[in-house]
Amino acid sequence: MAEPSLLLLIPAYNEEARIEPVLREFGHYFQNHYAGNFQLVVVLNGCRDNTRGVVERLAKEFSSISLLDFPDPIGKGGALIEGLKLASKAEVIGYVDADGASPPEAFHALVKRLNEADCIIGSRWLPGAVLHQAQPWLRRFSSRCFHLVVESLFWMHIKDTQCPCKVMRRAAAEKIHPSLQIADLAFDVNLLVSLKRAGFSVKEVPTEWTDKIGSKVSSSLFRASLTMFLSVVRVRLIYSPLYRWLGPLRPLEVWLYKKLRAPQPRRKR
Repeated sequence: MAEPSLLLLIPAYNEEARIEPVLREFGHYFQNHYAGNFQLVVVLNGCRDNTRGVVERLAKEFSSISLLDFPDPIGKGGALIEGLKLASKAEVIGYVDADGASPPEAFHALVKRLNEADCIIGSRWLPGAVLHQAQPWLRRFSSRCFHLVVESLFWMHIKDTQCPCKVMRRAAAEKIHPSLQIADLAFDVNLLVSLKRAGFSVKEVPTEWTDKIGSKVSSSLFRASLTMFLSVVRVRLIYSPLYRWLGPLRPLEVWLYKKLRAPQPRRKR
């Protein structure tokens, strides 16, 4: 029985050293275990190393692999916003990180459950989640603090908004794409809020996860946390009646993101 056509996005920033085994693993798995059309698109986000060369070499080996290359840094969220422009190419669209924390079996498990909701998201904090290697305690602590902020602002009752293993129906991706503005790591919150505001159903399910050494978040945790806090407040303000009066504060917003060395939010289209 044929499965739905599937588009997997992998945002990548200077991943030359570790993306090859991830692409091989996904390429082999979906070649052998997926009955539908499968496409894997790596979205390069301002890479300064040879990530592009690695992806191009793997694309010659796996016809399902291709890339989009943005020479200037646009952030992980920015890369996914660009990648989601390809939503018309598949019935199901999803994404995972380039570090291999989510194995192909875990991603496929989410796809299989898409009959239960418009968007299925993996969770590391639900009972039943399999954590082969947990995050360092400081990452876990900051994650729970961020969860409290998100829950207090949006009341989505999602325990793990940030797990980068998500799938959604094409109709949902295309409908909310114009409202995706957050280019940094808080993109996931922007995505989920947009889905719920548009009336789409979101289901959180336990997933399989292995924390990987060399996380770019861990190396700049304080700055990343401040950026994400700023961005979720911005998302909340977008849906506030006060938002149209906040235009004069735009220069301050630009200054803050520059000081944090973070990608600027996209303007609403």
